[in-house]
Amino acid sequence: MPNTIKSAKSLAFATVLLCLFHGVLSAQTIIEIDAEADIKPVSPYLYGRNNSFSSTNPNWTLPAEDLIRLRDAGVTFFRESGGNNSSKYNWRKKLSSHPDWYNNVYTNNWDQAAQTLQKNFPGAQGMWAFPLLGYAAKTTSANFADWDYNRSQWWEGVNQNLAGNGMPNPNGTKAKVEGDINLYLEKWNADSAVAILDHWFGDKGQELKKEGIRYWNMDNEPEIWSGTHDDVMPRQISAQEFMTRYIELSKKARAKDPQIKLVGPVTANEWQWYNWDGKTVSENGKSYPWLEYFIKNVAEEQKRSGVRLLDVLDIHFYPASKKAEEIVQMHRVYFDKTYNFPEANGVKTINGGYDNSITKEYIFARCNDWLNQYLGAGHGVTLGVTETGIDDSISSSVTAVWYASTIGEFMKNGVELFTPWTWKTGMWETLHLMSRYNQRLSVKGTSSNETMVSVYPSLNASKDSLTVVVVNRSLNKSEPVAVHFKNFNPLAGSTEILTLSTLPSSETFQSHTDNALKKAAYTVSGSSVNLTLPAMSVTSFQLKGGGQILGTETDTDSEIKVFPNPSWDSITVKWGNRSFHSISILDKSGKKIMTTTLQKMQRETVLTPELKTGVYLIRLTAANGESVVKKIIAR
Repeated sequence: MPNTIKSAKSLAFATVLLCLFHGVLSAQTIIEIDAEADIKPVSPYLYGRNNSFSSTNPNWTLPAEDLIRLRDAGVTFFRESGGNNSSKYNWRKKLSSHPDWYNNVYTNNWDQAAQTLQKNFPGAQGMWAFPLLGYAAKTTSANFADWDYNRSQWWEGVNQNLAGNGMPNPNGTKAKVEGDINLYLEKWNADSAVAILDHWFGDKGQELKKEGIRYWNMDNEPEIWSGTHDDVMPRQISAQEFMTRYIELSKKARAKDPQIKLVGPVTANEWQWYNWDGKTVSENGKSYPWLEYFIKNVAEEQKRSGVRLLDVLDIHFYPASKKAEEIVQMHRVYFDKTYNFPEANGVKTINGGYDNSITKEYIFARCNDWLNQYLGAGHGVTLGVTETGIDDSISSSVTAVWYASTIGEFMKNGVELFTPWTWKTGMWETLHLMSRYNQRLSVKGTSSNETMVSVYPSLNASKDSLTVVVVNRSLNKSEPVAVHFKNFNPLAGSTEILTLSTLPSSETFQSHTDNALKKAAYTVSGSSVNLTLPAMSVTSFQLKGGGQILGTETDTDSEIKVFPNPSWDSITVKWGNRSFHSISILDKSGKKIMTTTLQKMQRETVLTPELKTGVYLIRLTAANGESVVKKIIAR
């Protein structure tokens, strides 16, 4: 009989039916979770954001409602450098130049933001950036008078280089007369850039804790400086020249703090993963994709100097799609070697030229291969995405599924940093669900319908509590799912299912107690979990371990035959006109000794488990979770 579900919000929430029952659901997705396979630590810094603290208003304080939201959502990593605005940052004068607003100089107080972070979130990590561009803001006196010009309204000419007495062009993005950079910028070398470490952490510094600001971006999106910072770089420097700057600053930063985490090269988007200045990098007659070339140069210099130059390989990703069915598959761009990415572009240049037949990205899988190739096994370099975003037109529920899927894939594959740039409705809710309830160790989870349904299980350190996150990417169809467990026996009792679905367009997350999570109580009383996922939803539930061996002892049932019993080396199991999904041998404590998947029409199997003397149980489990158990004695 199905379990009775008591909804905490509405009894109408019967579409999320989580129960243990006898019977088979049609078109059921089978999920397998193995609590002892593919164990990887989940980085606490997957639950990150950009730009949570203002550094441009000297009178700013963190509003109480923002403090509650940030804390209750479980933000653990704060990237506060400001993206492109970090490239010309002057920490001495607390100024920066805005590349998307005439290059005007404005107050930008990183000290204030860092102090706010460490005061309110002492256990979190913050990340800022080392400028590599070569110039920094020096004064506001040469700003373009945007208020006088058009009352500071946005128009297509906001990218014109008008700071420094430039003359505006009423049309287009190029000024009639370019501003003079020497009037608002000063030169800024590697020594000036890394000196912020002394300013923040030195004996006479700001008394900030460097343990909480370990990660430093190596500037931002350098492949497109001739576009974003064309006032100082009208022509893009070569990849070789950038590497010279990168290596020099990395060594100086490492000398000041051996424990620092250097994060680069901070590529702009899919095209720039493979191309520098619009093309792959040529050297000694060979063509290299930009990220491969970067890794190769880092490896060669590390070998020469013995100085570690990279800790996290960081990329940005901004897909352009407005189609929900494509957005919910974007998590596959990073590791999935079977996924044909509709926006594949830069990857077509990976071999030189432009091969339109190449449509599979798996960019992080490629990067892992390059890291192993050039740095060798055990290199210790991890992966990160410090900027990403999707189109504003995408609905809240689709956003939640995209965000949850991306975090889930990063959990499975050991990604260290994740800080989306744009923040849409649905993301606070998802962050809260994932950060608060996910556990420390990712374990293996597979789905028979991976395109539409994925599972992201995680285990606590003592391995007696399992969180299961299941994502349904179907736009309008609920999905029945059967979840089977290996090397984990759920404890019978009451627990809770949490679901995000049909989210409205307005923000719903205010705090841990004021949000859009739909909650339903249910009772665990069997060996498998069956649930029906609402369309376009994220569902999470926790199970405690240590349960009894689940199944019905059928010694008197002539339909199941086990022989010889007692057994010495091999065991034959036969059964009648029933289909079983798997057969397992368990010891008396419930620990699985072995599990074998069965064919639908199979009615007999021979097991050779090499058991020690003792009492064991053989469990046959059907696809719907129903199981039968036979006791055997090994001698």
